[in-house]
Amino acid sequence: MIPRRLEARVKEALLRSPSVALMGPRQVGKTTIALNIAETIPSIYLDLENRRDLQKVQDIETFHAENRDKLIIMDEVQRLPEIFTSLRGIIDMERRKGNKTGQFLFLGSASIDLLQQSSESLAGRIAYLELHSIDALEFADKSVENVNTLWVRGGFPESLLADTDQNSLDWRYDFIRTYLERDIPQLGPRIPAETLERFWTMLAHTQGSTLNAAHLGRNLDVSSPTITRYIDLMIDLLLVRRLKPWTVNAGKRLIKSPKIYVRDSGLTHALLNIPDYNSLLGHPIVGKSWEGFVIENIMSVVPPRVQPYFYGTAGGDEIDLVLEYPGGEKWAIEIKRSSSPAVSKGFYVGCEDIKADRRFVVYSGADKFSMGENVTAISLPGLMQQLSEHTSGQAVKP
Repeated sequence: MIPRRLEARVKEALLRSPSVALMGPRQVGKTTIALNIAETIPSIYLDLENRRDLQKVQDIETFHAENRDKLIIMDEVQRLPEIFTSLRGIIDMERRKGNKTGQFLFLGSASIDLLQQSSESLAGRIAYLELHSIDALEFADKSVENVNTLWVRGGFPESLLADTDQNSLDWRYDFIRTYLERDIPQLGPRIPAETLERFWTMLAHTQGSTLNAAHLGRNLDVSSPTITRYIDLMIDLLLVRRLKPWTVNAGKRLIKSPKIYVRDSGLTHALLNIPDYNSLLGHPIVGKSWEGFVIENIMSVVPPRVQPYFYGTAGGDEIDLVLEYPGGEKWAIEIKRSSSPAVSKGFYVGCEDIKADRRFVVYSGADKFSMGENVTAISLPGLMQQLSEHTSGQAVKP
């Protein structure tokens, strides 16, 4: 089992908040974290996909009264979103009795229902955390080989730790099929599984491209607004990322359409039938797959208040990822698969346009070195470590 960095943050959140929502796609490791926590403090675990457990919380006031000295863990809570209305009164009652923290831990596989219901009912009473798939700091450290394994297989534990590449790929095929045939119909509007699989595969083929809803719609014989709804659904299920364009600079013609990424690289490769590392290196998607993989790993270590963008102009100036911190500090990040990275003039121009404070090129090697003009070439784990330390440093500032 690979230790997850977020487990400590969940424990910290339970010490300061009466309820914590831990969100992430299925099979990413949420339940493992919850059960680890349950071994350290009095707890009771409920799986709301289990009929008996679901019946137990139909009268949540009575159930809580019988277990008020325990942390109540509810898995797949998006199956019962109406429960949040009752929980508000329970939490407020416990506050009056002096019990202000660590009462409920919610695990959810979809963001939209959980966020909407809890934001309406538990404002000021809940902390949100997202569990990303296993990342390069947790698995790869400084090993280039491990980074490549993580890239090919993705960060879902069962896929990453499979005995063979074929077993890993088979697990991902099953994961995709389960989402298409069971999970998405339960959580979203009724969409034929075949249509949704074609759509998901099309997104994998266009990984990291700017969204052209009309083109996707023509291929699926649906309207552009329908494509947007499909994308919104996949984003709500934490399976797809929509990277917004930087639009602050009014002096140039900027690209205004977002870029779309399938968030887990292993799922991207399964959708494209790419079985292993050598096959990936020979596939046209290799560059964009690496780009999406790097972006997702970076986003696993930056706090929610940091806003991610890409920068692009009609003239070809481009930055793959811009991170803007709350105080206005900006990091410009270019992503190159090559072990001998080189960047175009457009990256330097883009850095000047956005007035980037830090400039990096993430590449496939392990060394860190200067490329001139305040640009540093760095490995993915190296940049993630710098981001983690920078974030921690900001957190302790007065």
